[in-house]
Amino acid sequence: MKLETFFEKFEQFADAPGAVAKMRELILDFAVGGRLLRTSESAEPEAECGWPKQTLGSISSLITKGSTPTSYGHQYEACGIPFVKVENIADGVINHSSMEQFISEATHEFLKRSQLESGDILFSIAGTIGKTCVVSFGDVPANTNQALAIIRGFGASFEIPFLKMQLDSFVANKVKAKARGGAMPNVSLGDLRDLVVVIPPLAEQKRIVVKVDELMALCDRLEAQQQERKTRHAALARASLARFADAPTPANLQFLFHPAYAIPPADLRKSILTLAVQGKLVPQDPSDEPAKDTLATVLRARNSQEKSLRIKEPSAVEANAEYKPDLPSGWCYVSPDQLTAFHKNALTIGPFGSSLLKSDYTDEGVPLVFVRDIRSESFGGSETRFITLDKAEELVSHTVRPGDLLITKMGDPPGDTAIYPEDRQPAIITADCIKLTPHADVVTAEYLRFTIRASQIAEQFAEITLGVAQQKVSLGRFRCIAIPLPPLAEQRRIVAKVEQLMALVDELEMQLVASRATAANLLSALVAELTGTPHNDRLSVPSITRTGRRGEPPKSLD
Repeated sequence: MKLETFFEKFEQFADAPGAVAKMRELILDFAVGGRLLRTSESAEPEAECGWPKQTLGSISSLITKGSTPTSYGHQYEACGIPFVKVENIADGVINHSSMEQFISEATHEFLKRSQLESGDILFSIAGTIGKTCVVSFGDVPANTNQALAIIRGFGASFEIPFLKMQLDSFVANKVKAKARGGAMPNVSLGDLRDLVVVIPPLAEQKRIVVKVDELMALCDRLEAQQQERKTRHAALARASLARFADAPTPANLQFLFHPAYAIPPADLRKSILTLAVQGKLVPQDPSDEPAKDTLATVLRARNSQEKSLRIKEPSAVEANAEYKPDLPSGWCYVSPDQLTAFHKNALTIGPFGSSLLKSDYTDEGVPLVFVRDIRSESFGGSETRFITLDKAEELVSHTVRPGDLLITKMGDPPGDTAIYPEDRQPAIITADCIKLTPHADVVTAEYLRFTIRASQIAEQFAEITLGVAQQKVSLGRFRCIAIPLPPLAEQRRIVAKVEQLMALVDELEMQLVASRATAANLLSALVAELTGTPHNDRLSVPSITRTGRRGEPPKSLD
């Protein structure tokens, strides 16, 4: 297959991650491998027809690196001779507008080893490995530091753009593999001197450079087209979300799931939950008993039953008005305490400190629930830990039972939710977990789960989050959030509608993931055909089984 055929098929794999970047990489590989100017499929690669090879060090008069003025008692100046650093290199040239450090004439003369000359190639050997640029006549005089290698004196063997092209190709295929170090990886000057380069005739180099420029310009156009399409689709997606938010009717669902463009699933889920807690997802029914009346009846019964645990009436809920937009008729704002069942510890957190230690864990007994279980909505897996019955009796106030709502009070951000499954035995929640046992006559656990994950509640979580390195929400502050509560019958209608729409989002996401996997497989197959390498890395389409959960595709597909 010719490289041109690869370009002709671009639309078929344009959605594959890094498609244009892969095309640029292939162009360089073909250029330095002698396959770019083949006129037919049967033609032999030029490199196999006798292009000589030498190490970069053997054909260059100088491969060195710069110096730091302050190491020799010199200082930087506000103006003067430019001092080039890695961050001043962009798109293969020195970006003078980004210069922030300069040196004096005297320092320039002192640092002779780091003086630049027109025609030098700079190659970053520390920090961002492999950035290259050609020093032009207008760039000098100038100096550079130890993070940039200076390659000079190769003019008899190379057209400068062709050598730079080989360095760029080596960056992608070889030099990065040699990078050493941790946060600040580097390659040595010895690594550069030992790089093996091919040396075609100068006339051939010129033709290759012209062809590469032509193909790279085509890549630029394809990249611009991709960005334009992405921008246009993003605008359509925002408009569609806005239109549905203004009128969330079944007829307007077509604007969310339009076949011509895809709204990111995460945005769809966020929009659906926002509309749900604003009372815009299903119509109100005047015959439903208002939530305030239902709650008042329940709370009066509770307060008379439990004199020591009096709960405020719904009208007394305090919250920042910013998080309390107007609600539909029949709705009211409530605090978490007003939604709990009639028993002690219906709203609690897990034990902390020495109350529960790793040394208390056993291989069987009463299961423990961790933050990871809530986030994954998976209970009873292979990572489940247990404690003895005696230890569970000590921690009985932290018991979670089927139907309880679990909330993470730590994370980035906190506020993940899960309902403890009906088929699980009672367990003990651990630190950084909140348990809320809902009062069945007031609220459903399913509605609460969706509501706490909605942006309106997430914003309140952000407001009450403590700590920076590790965000946490205290139980006391959690008790102060304002939760929008619809009539019980409407809650059930909302849950049904959310589940229905989330299932559509899951289906859409599967289509997107499948499309990207198909494009990535095609890209991989074409690359394998072009390079003559085995194609063994097919991507499979991951399954999404939990309706309405994050359902994010694997990072390898991003």
